[in-house]
Order: sequence, then C-alpha cells, then structure tokens
Amino acid sequence: MTDVSESGFKEVTRVDDARTRLREAVTPHGRTERVTLHAAEGRALAEPIRASRDVPHYARAAMDGWAVRAEDTFGAGDRSPAVLRETDREGPVSKGEAARVHTGSELPEGADAVVMVEHTDRFGEEVEVFDAVAGGENVAPPGEDVAADQPLYEAGHRLRPSDLGLLKATGVREVEVYDRPTVGVIPTGEELVQGDPEPGEVVETNGLTVSRYVERWGGAATYRDVVTDEASALRAAIERDLTKDVVVTTGGSSVGERDLVPEVVDGLGEVLVHGVALKPGHPAALGVVEDTPVLMLPGYPVACIVNAVQFLRPVMNWVGNYPLSEHPTGEARLSRKIASEPGVRTFARVSLETDDAGERVATPTRASGSGVLSSVALADGWVVVPEGTEGYDEGATVDVEDWEYYA
Repeated sequence: MTDVSESGFKEVTRVDDARTRLREAVTPHGRTERVTLHAAEGRALAEPIRASRDVPHYARAAMDGWAVRAEDTFGAGDRSPAVLRETDREGPVSKGEAARVHTGSELPEGADAVVMVEHTDRFGEEVEVFDAVAGGENVAPPGEDVAADQPLYEAGHRLRPSDLGLLKATGVREVEVYDRPTVGVIPTGEELVQGDPEPGEVVETNGLTVSRYVERWGGAATYRDVVTDEASALRAAIERDLTKDVVVTTGGSSVGERDLVPEVVDGLGEVLVHGVALKPGHPAALGVVEDTPVLMLPGYPVACIVNAVQFLRPVMNWVGNYPLSEHPTGEARLSRKIASEPGVRTFARVSLETDDAGERVATPTRASGSGVLSSVALADGWVVVPEGTEGYDEGATVDVEDWEYYA
C-alpha cells in the first residue's frame, strides 16, 4: 500500500495486487457458438482443432520443369544428357518419358521427380536433361505442409487471419468458439453532453473510447447514455447491466462529493479496490456485484484509458477464456528525463522519431496531465516506470509499449 493522502486517498493498492484481487472475482463464462471461418477472426477456440486432410492433398511439383522417372535421368550431365520423349502431362509418365509441369501442379502418375526447366532443352518432341535427379527431388509429397489429423490449435487460441487460411486449407469450415464477452459501458457525470458543449459542459468521450477498446479486444460493447451524478440513477444503470459479463463506469470514481459510484457499488455488492498506485489514474475502483465485475474508471480521459488497458483488457480475457498477450514493445533513447513517484507505477506517454544515426528517440509528451486527451491520442506509446524506480534519466534506453496494438 502507498500513502497518497494528498490526493484524497489514505492509501492505494499496487497495480499487481489490484489485478490479483480482480482476477479472483472473475469467473470465465462457458458460452460457445459454432461459426464459419468468415466470422471467426479474433475469436477464442472452445475446443482443440485438428487438420481434416493433408496439405497438400496430392503430390505436386515444387518447380517449373519436367516430371520424370528419376531412374531415367541417372548419369545425365552437360556432355551426355538423358534424352526423353515428351508426353501428355494429363497422362501417366512411362519409362523414357517426361511431362511438362508447373509449380504447384499435380505430379503425373508414374513420375517421381521433377527436373528444373533450366536444366533441360527441348527439341521437337524430345527433352534433353542435363542434370540427374533423385526420387522425390523437387516434389512436395502429400502432407508435406500439414498431415491429416495433425493437431493445429489448442482451446483458448485466439484466431488470426493466417490461422483461418490454414484451417480452410486443411478442410475445416466451421469452428466452435467462445462467445464474445459482453460489456456494459456507462458514462457518468451531469456535466457530460454528446453534442456541442455550452460553457461548463464537457463532451462525453470516455464511454465512446472504452466501448471501442472493448470491441478491439474481442468483446461486445453496449455504450449507454450518460447517467447523472445521482445515487438512484447510478444504481439503476448498474443493475440494468448486471446481465453483462462486465460492467464499466467512467467518471465519479474518486472521493469527492459527486463521486458516488464506489458507494453505490459497495451498496449493491463489494468494492475490492478503491485507489490504485498508478499514474495517471489512481482514482479507480474495482468491485463485484452478483458475480459481475464492475470496473469504475476515472473521468479524466488519459486516466480512464490507462486503467482500461490495465484492468478491463485482462478482465475481458479472463471472462472470454483466451490468454492475455503482451503488448509489443521496442527500445528507444529518451530525449528528456521522466520523473516518477516512488511506489507508483507511471505510464509516461511518448512520441517516437528516428534520428540521423537511425536510432529511435522517445520524447515525453509535454501535455502530461491526466485530463489532456491529446497527450495520449497523439502519442506513439508509453514508457512504464515500475514502482521501485524513480524515473529514467535523459539518454536512458527504455522500452516503449504500444498499448494500441490490436491483439
């Protein structure tokens, strides 16, 4: 626990501890459906998959050239080529014959090798072969790529476009997948509007952003209308979405007079964590109501995004039965110092560029406040400063995490 009393919290919970408490409260759903490959991208398999047939399912030429019986080429060379008769490529290849083939075409019956076209000359109906080949040379046998009944993917694997191509090639047409996790996204705050704002009003962005992240992370979002800062309205909105796998609120999660969401959730169920040792975004809360995880994200846009990535994304993976992949990272040299408070995990937004020497350089965004949406929307990634580190000096080599990555 970390003392942050100056921010209104007596203590906050470390990120890993908060995630552990949340994990213990999440039960994966068991709902599945059978879908075609066209609808399977990004879905998590509910059962292991095996190949239905060999790939290739026939012996095929691996080169452009001539299909031959290998024994007919033995001893062939530049000075003493083997002379074969051309035959119809649709028919069988007999002793002393050669059939024209192209890469990927079926190897004719009787042939067991392919001579590359550049190692031959053709004169009328005769083919001179200047290079001997062994049986099976330049031939892809059945099952060379994938063998029938070969294990392909385990349950829980999240299907990528390349996976779908392989499944189709092996004869799989439909797959059993887990249902997409359903998420109710409830923006809160009496000052929020969806249209053009008047003085004192704020355009609602958190609900839109979070709902789009839900879809990107493999879920199905229901983006609700703005709910005002009133306990009865908040209670009704949360109760309405308890049919979802996850409930997310944005705004009203801190400790001010209008921050009523944690109190409402505690009245309906249990608040597991209120205040997390991360920056920006420590005024987050995590709870559970009727076995449904409820994530209460801060109202400041950057803080909302940071907490969504740290907590909502893993919750959706846990609920949806697929593994949590790491965001891709790349090294860069810091152009300026990054400061961090001891005991707090800091997410410093940076822009990236390449210097004259070809080295990647990370520059912390000047707009660093948790309410400055452009500081995250225009960033290329963030640098995660661990709790036990008091920042990074200028010139330090750091890992830049691409949190916008789709998977």
